[in-house]
Amino acid sequence: MLIRAGIENYLVRASEKIVVALNKINKNKSGIVFVVDESGALQGSLSDGDLRRSLLSGRSISVEDNVLSAANDKVVAFHVGNVRSLDSQSFSDGVDIIPLVDALGRVSALAFSAEYGFYFGDREISESQPSYLIAEIGNNHNGCLDLAFKLVDLAKEAGADCVKFQLRDMDALYKDSGGKKGGDDLGTEYTKDLLRSFQLKPDDLFKVFDHCKQLGLPPLCTPWDMPSFKRLEEYGVQGYKVASADFTNHELLSALANSGKPLFCSTGMCTEKEIEKSVEMLGGCGAEFALLHCNSTYPTPYKDVNLKYLKRLKKLSGSVVGYSGHERGGFIPVAAVALGAKVIEKHFTIDKSMEGNDHRVSLLPEEFSDMVSMIRNVEEAIGTDRSRQVTQGELINRENLAKSLVASRDIGKGERITKAHVDVRSPGQGLQPIYLTELVGKDAPRSIKKGDYFHASDLAGRVIEARNYSFARPFGIPVRYHDYRKLTKMSNLDFVEFHLSYGDLDLDFSEYLLPENEIGFAVHSPELFSGDHILDLASTDSRYVERSVYELGRVCSTARALKSYFPSTESPVIVVNAGGFSVDGFKDKSERAVMYERVASRLSEVDQSGVQVAVQTMPPFPWHFGGQSYHNLFVDPGEMSVFCREYGVKLCLDISHSAMACSYYGWDLFEFVELVGEHVVHLHIVDALGVDGEGVKIGEGDVNFKLLSNALNKHCNKVQFIPEVWQGHKNSGEGFWEALEFLEGYL
Repeated sequence: MLIRAGIENYLVRASEKIVVALNKINKNKSGIVFVVDESGALQGSLSDGDLRRSLLSGRSISVEDNVLSAANDKVVAFHVGNVRSLDSQSFSDGVDIIPLVDALGRVSALAFSAEYGFYFGDREISESQPSYLIAEIGNNHNGCLDLAFKLVDLAKEAGADCVKFQLRDMDALYKDSGGKKGGDDLGTEYTKDLLRSFQLKPDDLFKVFDHCKQLGLPPLCTPWDMPSFKRLEEYGVQGYKVASADFTNHELLSALANSGKPLFCSTGMCTEKEIEKSVEMLGGCGAEFALLHCNSTYPTPYKDVNLKYLKRLKKLSGSVVGYSGHERGGFIPVAAVALGAKVIEKHFTIDKSMEGNDHRVSLLPEEFSDMVSMIRNVEEAIGTDRSRQVTQGELINRENLAKSLVASRDIGKGERITKAHVDVRSPGQGLQPIYLTELVGKDAPRSIKKGDYFHASDLAGRVIEARNYSFARPFGIPVRYHDYRKLTKMSNLDFVEFHLSYGDLDLDFSEYLLPENEIGFAVHSPELFSGDHILDLASTDSRYVERSVYELGRVCSTARALKSYFPSTESPVIVVNAGGFSVDGFKDKSERAVMYERVASRLSEVDQSGVQVAVQTMPPFPWHFGGQSYHNLFVDPGEMSVFCREYGVKLCLDISHSAMACSYYGWDLFEFVELVGEHVVHLHIVDALGVDGEGVKIGEGDVNFKLLSNALNKHCNKVQFIPEVWQGHKNSGEGFWEALEFLEGYL
């Protein structure tokens, strides 16, 4: 079970409209919000299911209605003081979130059944979140306040989520803290000498804590004794780290647990029986904790790390687990994350040769940064255990490299398909060969010519046919020269968007077009040009950018030439991916500002007379030819808005691209539309899934088209659009017609 305190996106005021609740549901991705009055007292809940039931009952409901008109007033709630009595039995079928209320009925937190974890400050520590990375400074400041400040700054730069220190009261900790030397074992004498020399005074340590908070880096501290614990309580820390040496010290451990603050507990030097007893004690106190697998040898030999114990530790604790490492190097924590560690603690220093036990098992700032980068990459690679989906890169290669079922001869509509009618050929632009046995024996739902691909609709026995559509804004479809005449005859299109390849720039398009066309047109500039040149107006390579400016100029010339065939279009939109990508990670904000300036400068060099260049909004991880890259420009709506105002540039808002950016950065798509709407002159409307799922069928991804239509009608009213559906041209454009039929209910 996870207790969550940051719940703004789960609460909606009773005075607000259903559309506000839908926006909150879209943000929290849990399918539910809780309705509260002005004081925060619980009034009811509203879920996706409540709305469906209201609609199915025949009631007339509008998103502008008051939220209480569709809310459920029978909500299971627990008093926040009884949270320890919550268990798996508290959550009934269909109820996996329980509001926790105070004595006045005000919602103060939520309990989630689907996972377990806790909050440390504003950060959720749970199975669904990235691993929490702690830079253990400990006493590596060697008693120097300035060095402590510097280490904090460097840990922040290296990507740490948190920094950890230690506090000891030597008189309370050692039975003979001030006695004469010679009475202790060598190891104890050495340790006591280091601690006497290298400890910061509590008030100085608290100054470091204050500095951490200013940087947004929560300070964590290990109290080694009761007086130190009391000093930290007086200061007001947000949680505690329990040293391996104290995980069997139940007097101190129970005091920490009863503070009500989360605990990170190292388990080094403990037997499994001792771990079980301490876990039982923590559970009895209702403590929120994570156990950290640890071997307390400095440095730990790799043969003694035993990362497989993480799985067993998780069973023993019933909570999230982590890893506190004392081995050399930063790769073992990466492996620990791959095996389920959600907390990583690693020692941090600026010089491994400094005096003290911890320095030689610590990571330097650049090493810690490399570890952070590797962990974040591994977390992305771990993925989920959901049903396997073909990824965007695989979709591209499947189209190019896989095989398809194709007609070996002409087949009449209604004719029974036999195995003799079917060949297996590349490329993979039709039905996959695995469906051969399902296809054979079907009656052809359409006339199929020799060499045509079979498609999924042939299996289903249905034909998706074009018809005339009705929208409150101009609509069109993407076309190539060769399918222009065929597709435009099939529907009442207002315009087409010519998707050009670099080869099309040299074509005599007069043989494909009628002399005068009643509809309008737009142009989508090629992204790839001969010689593997990807258009990039932000490049720092003068020869490269000169080529990009030249090629974009050719596209503009082509658009001007096309105008004579489309007299109704005075200033055709040219959709352009202006560049700004990188292959080695994202650029920071200051670098992006300079890149935007370069794009504006290069656009001014292009002859745009008689045309209107519209820079396309981009996803964070676009698929350029050759693989995925990192996109820096025209991703952030705030940056785009500033750029467009300053330089007068217009935008093509690609909903799929921008939805993926919102998924990655945690933005709201509808606020995104509001920020850029005034600059949008062209729309690509299509669905998206996750951060790079461009191939998803419209209506089956993350985009809430009801809310999107409200935003577009408000901020991009009358702006023309196309459904830019992946491979929508197949089978006489069936993907486009299916998408238009879906969108007709919204736009």
